Amino acid sequence: MSEVLVVVDHADGEVKKPTYELLTIARRLGEPSAVFFGSPDQGDAVAEKVKKYGAAKVYVVDDAQIKGFLVAPKAEALQQLAGQAQPAAILLPSTFENKEVAARLAIKIGSGLITDAVDVAEGGVTTQSVFAGNFTVQAKVTEGTPIITVKPNSAAPEEAEGAGAVEAFAATISDAAKTAQIVASQPRQSTGRPDLTEAAIVVSGGRGTGGNFEPVEGFADSLGAAVGASRAAVDSGWMPHAFQVGQTGKTVSPQLYVANGISGAIQHRAGMQTSKTIVAVNKDPEAPIFELVDFGVVGDLHTVLPAATEQVNARKG
Repeated sequence: MSEVLVVVDHADGEVKKPTYELLTIARRLGEPSAVFFGSPDQGDAVAEKVKKYGAAKVYVVDDAQIKGFLVAPKAEALQQLAGQAQPAAILLPSTFENKEVAARLAIKIGSGLITDAVDVAEGGVTTQSVFAGNFTVQAKVTEGTPIITVKPNSAAPEEAEGAGAVEAFAATISDAAKTAQIVASQPRQSTGRPDLTEAAIVVSGGRGTGGNFEPVEGFADSLGAAVGASRAAVDSGWMPHAFQVGQTGKTVSPQLYVANGISGAIQHRAGMQTSKTIVAVNKDPEAPIFELVDFGVVGDLHTVLPAATEQVNARKG
């Protein structure tokens, strides 16, 4: 059975949920092998985690020559690893960085590329939401090794014991790949909530909040959810752009999306309509968002959300 390379999404060796989702998907295509870019002394710990989701091998790529530069060194390392492993496919979590890495890798190895897949079936057939979310299409790479970036929450992680054999891979990074160096970075302030693009539940607020996001944040915290915002809320200065969901913001695909005081313009729909279940709270019964939802509540979010938060907290207690 051919290997399927899965790039590990992690923070300082702490493996993130999208990795387990990709390993689950990879088993539909072949035998999963994880690719960990990081410190070699973290390799064994990462292997212990990913082997529970079917990783037969864990390639540990020392990131000493990679982490101080933009995407080119990582693409070179994957090119060299692909040349050795001859994988059936290469899967990456669909982040801004990984999509750039995937594009460079596709050129280097002469392969087709599919980005932002929301599903990958046996045979490598992918599902995507395109043209601002107006169409769902299926596609397949027809030349070279399929390179696919997959959005978070595209599959439920399923455990399957793998060998998790650790194998160090020494990549040779060219000087040409080191021409864009990272000279400074600003750590993102932690809110204690899940990352917006990875969260299983997202609670968003729009113009209807009137700038008061307390009910939205309170309900999100009761569910252990991430907080999002519409473009109108961001343009009004009520929330930072990092929270924006939509065509010019972030695209999310959680198990549950709750839209509060959001009209449902196409710009916002493009960023959230692949969510598995959509709930809307809006005072206007004619709001376009109600055309999209699985469940709708016609009412004032400032009344509905505190009551819902109270009920959720009571059930947890």
